[in-house]
Amino acid sequence: MAMSYKDGGKMGCMDNGKYVRYTPEQVEALERLYHDCPKPSSIRRQQLIRECPILSNIEPKQIKVWFQNRRCREKQRKEASRLQAVNRKLTAMNKLLMEENDRLQKQVSQLVHENSYFRQHTPNPSLPAKDTSCESVVTSGQHQVASLNPPRDASPAGLLSIAEETLAEFLSKATGTAVEWVQMPGMKPGPDSIGIIAISHGCAGVAARACGLVGLEPTRVAEIVKDRPSWFRECRAVDVMNVLPTANGGTIELLYMQLYAPTTLAPPRDFWLLRYTSVLEDGSLVVCERSLKSGPSMPPVQHFVRAEMLPSGYLIRPCDGGGSIIHIVDHMDLEACSVPEVLRPLYESPKVLAQKTTMAALRQLKQIAQESSQTNSSVNGWGRRPAALRALSQRLSRGFNEAVNGFTDEGWSVIGDSMDDVTITVNSSADKLMGLNLTFSNGFAPVSNVVLCAKASMLLQNVPPAILLRFLREHRSEWADNNIDAYLAAAVKVGPCSARVGGFGGQVILPLAHTIEHEEFMEVIKLEGLGHSPEDAIVPRDIFLLQLCSGMDENAVGTCAELIFAPIDASFADDAPLLPSGFRIIPLDSTKEASSPNRTLDLASALEIGPAGTTKASTDQSGNSTCARSVMTIAFEFGIESHMQEHVASMARNYVRGIIASVQRVALALSPSHIGSQVGLRTPLGTPEAQTLARWICQSYRCYMGVELLKLNSEGNESILKNLWHHTDAIICCSMKAMPVFTFANQAGLDMLETTLVSLQDITLEKIFDDSGRKTLCSEFPQIMQQGFGSLQGGICISSMGRPVSYERAVAWKVLNEEENAHCICFVFINWSFV
Repeated sequence: MAMSYKDGGKMGCMDNGKYVRYTPEQVEALERLYHDCPKPSSIRRQQLIRECPILSNIEPKQIKVWFQNRRCREKQRKEASRLQAVNRKLTAMNKLLMEENDRLQKQVSQLVHENSYFRQHTPNPSLPAKDTSCESVVTSGQHQVASLNPPRDASPAGLLSIAEETLAEFLSKATGTAVEWVQMPGMKPGPDSIGIIAISHGCAGVAARACGLVGLEPTRVAEIVKDRPSWFRECRAVDVMNVLPTANGGTIELLYMQLYAPTTLAPPRDFWLLRYTSVLEDGSLVVCERSLKSGPSMPPVQHFVRAEMLPSGYLIRPCDGGGSIIHIVDHMDLEACSVPEVLRPLYESPKVLAQKTTMAALRQLKQIAQESSQTNSSVNGWGRRPAALRALSQRLSRGFNEAVNGFTDEGWSVIGDSMDDVTITVNSSADKLMGLNLTFSNGFAPVSNVVLCAKASMLLQNVPPAILLRFLREHRSEWADNNIDAYLAAAVKVGPCSARVGGFGGQVILPLAHTIEHEEFMEVIKLEGLGHSPEDAIVPRDIFLLQLCSGMDENAVGTCAELIFAPIDASFADDAPLLPSGFRIIPLDSTKEASSPNRTLDLASALEIGPAGTTKASTDQSGNSTCARSVMTIAFEFGIESHMQEHVASMARNYVRGIIASVQRVALALSPSHIGSQVGLRTPLGTPEAQTLARWICQSYRCYMGVELLKLNSEGNESILKNLWHHTDAIICCSMKAMPVFTFANQAGLDMLETTLVSLQDITLEKIFDDSGRKTLCSEFPQIMQQGFGSLQGGICISSMGRPVSYERAVAWKVLNEEENAHCICFVFINWSFV
């Protein structure tokens, strides 16, 4: 039956061969139902006709067609909006790339000029003064204020002179050639990238630059970047000491900023800064900063190392069609000589500065822009909006930094020997305890009156931080003590009860949210049956941990990997007390680790010691190993009662030492040099068992299907395993049990399930399918068991991280061993992709 829609779909059904318009009341009723249920079933459509008499003259089939067209229009609207956004982004990126090309051409011209000068003059000439009048497409036309003898006093005129000089120097770095910029390794510009990222080469200090498009107005962007503690996790505080308005409508601020030390082995930094905010002639907004070495002074602060910020800042241009184009420059001298030599790469690497500061600002802007663009602010895990989850992650990170640094002005003091391998600090200040358990106004007395922290740092050799952190996250039982987990959880329980230790019943990961590019994600860890209920009851209770994970991308250069967690009450209130503990792993070398994305797949065999004392391990396919170093910092906080301080301090010290021993054992197993020294150049699963399984899989497939699964150049077992491992389709094996669990997967299978071979056995077959997939599996499984093979229609399965994965179709077959007995069932998911 034909229909015509006009003026937003108000044409109705045919009546006696003529088109009839829907009345406004009918459209309103249909729209209400559409917003509640865009795809109603036939029963729901019949119910709608009964509930709304105004729709009684419309046939159910016509209502079905209305909803089909309404969904089509909604899809077209969203697609048009998406394409417009992509077009705006491409236009802005094109503008950025043209400006970058212009800057590079000027740099080439300058180098050619300098080369010509050297050729025409005698050796050791003194170079002519650098002409900055044409260095920047932004500074052209700007008044150059760097006079030969500018005033350097504390008067407004002196500060304005410093501010204008800072502005000119910052602009010459942001869009000019004052610094030689090179592309950040692994960061290629494009419409889907975070932006254009560059790092300095051969300049004083370390510098990083970023250019990107954000969907926020310039004033909002300036407001966010000025609030440095909200996006720079190492920033402890920024105090505005004085504010001076300028005649041109700008603002000069004197700031005192403190940064946390990332590890217990280094002192924290502080800065005495001038910040200048102004508007350029072309309407661009500029926020620039530099350290003050003359004029007003700030006396040194005990325990802090005074670092220097060279002219840095943010150039924010309004973008056609809305949003802003932002140029970020960070240029610092972090006084690397004040830390042990092994840690100096942290303070001398522009890549590290780019990752933790420059790119952090850009990610924060993009995250907030993404949240603002959503018409209805989405509610994520456990009913939390993105801003609330972001605040929780900041609280976790800040609490961990406070524990690592242990500032005396926050109430921390060292007990015992400060030169011990594990440092113990305590804090009984009211502010710390209020943050722990006095925020709940339920009438119960506080459980703890002292917070104790055990912390230590260790050097790791030749193990990628992302791989080690992934193992710590996925295999908590390898290092965690159930007694300690229950003790930590007891600190956040309000009321006159205490937690008793019970048997470990399992770990359940409940994802909460991801940030831009999945650089950071939060989750709730549910430790099932870990503690007992009060009064020595036998019934176990679950313990919940709020967990923050970051730095899981092995391909990112200079990324700090963190796993920070805190016990939470089951109510998970917004003001829930947080007592963070965890791990921070910081790479010290700039050498990129050439490792397999799933090195942990070998850990089970690598940790198993054979009868001859040799380690059963396999190695990375590349066989390459580097001498990458990293420093791990561990900190655990306990809420205790003061009379138990000495006892808990001894327990905590031994616990952290035990964790260090566990981490060293795991790091040794994950080390490519250790693995390579055992078995040489072999495939990722270089054990004879794995090679045999690969041969069985291929032989059984050929037996049942009559075709080859792999295209092999040779018949060797290693060649079969290598080709199977790198097959583009996901190949996964499961056991022949009543509740099948996975036992093997190739690289594509691990990627699809977002897991490793070590944790693959924790996933059951039915867990990866949605309801429709489970029904199909139940109907096809008897056929697979009877005739030995079967096929599943395309559908959706779920990864271990909860992400939907579509596949075109799946084929299953029995894997037979040498005696032709069923060893397992193998599935191949063809043309899979994340939805």
